[in-house]
Amino acid sequence: MSRCHDSLESLKARIAGLERACAGESSGEPAGLARTGHAGIDAALGGGLMRARLHEIFAFEADDAGCATGFAAALALRLGGTLVWLREGEAEKRGGQLHAPGLAEIGLAPSQVILGTLPDALAVLRAAADVTRCGDVGVAVVELWRDPRAFDLTASRRLALAAEASGVTVIALRIAATPAPSAAQTRWQVAAAPSLPMEANAPGYPAWAIELLRQRGRPAGGAWRVEWNREQACLAEALPVGGAGTGGAAALSGAVLPLSAGRPARAAALGFRRAG
Repeated sequence: MSRCHDSLESLKARIAGLERACAGESSGEPAGLARTGHAGIDAALGGGLMRARLHEIFAFEADDAGCATGFAAALALRLGGTLVWLREGEAEKRGGQLHAPGLAEIGLAPSQVILGTLPDALAVLRAAADVTRCGDVGVAVVELWRDPRAFDLTASRRLALAAEASGVTVIALRIAATPAPSAAQTRWQVAAAPSLPMEANAPGYPAWAIELLRQRGRPAGGAWRVEWNREQACLAEALPVGGAGTGGAAALSGAVLPLSAGRPARAAALGFRRAG
């Protein structure tokens, strides 16, 4: 009976993966790919970010955690589906809670995000193994602090294989970590970039300086300064600082996506669905 149940769950996961692929085709995206909206990045990726794969995002420095978080949220939105965000407790302790209004600014409604905070990297990876076997999940973000021994090449390979089998796309969000060999399809490095103000000196779009450090099966390399277009919900080329449309105003600085949501605030008040 257990074997039959496992086979049924595997079939459901496979069907869910095919449904996501078909949804991409109907929207004009190449099968199995999610376009970022930025022509240069999509060309470098061969059409878009591969679904059902493991991808890594590294914060350039610990202070860039907010930028890396925002970029991960943006990619998750482009990939579509239910988002499960698993955080190591140390990451939340150092950076604060995920900021629901910040995610909403990207385009992710808090009700679409299932958040789980676990005590250590091993617990996060165990939960990720379960999540990636669930075909109803679109994207799983696995947020780890520094370089835990539990996340080695073998662990990354397990995640990558589970992602391919279920159709779930996994984003390993690495804060204050050093790139090391892994089974990731792509590896990104993200840092803060100036945000150009809008009319009346209103805050501009979130902006990132991103670099494609590694890509399996395709040439690596490529650096871009991009911004998040809220209206189109996609990446776009950022205007040069002091460029057209800024009226000569100075670029705005600061975190792209605030991590701290007021430390005393409870998750329920933020609108997230807590796992468990």
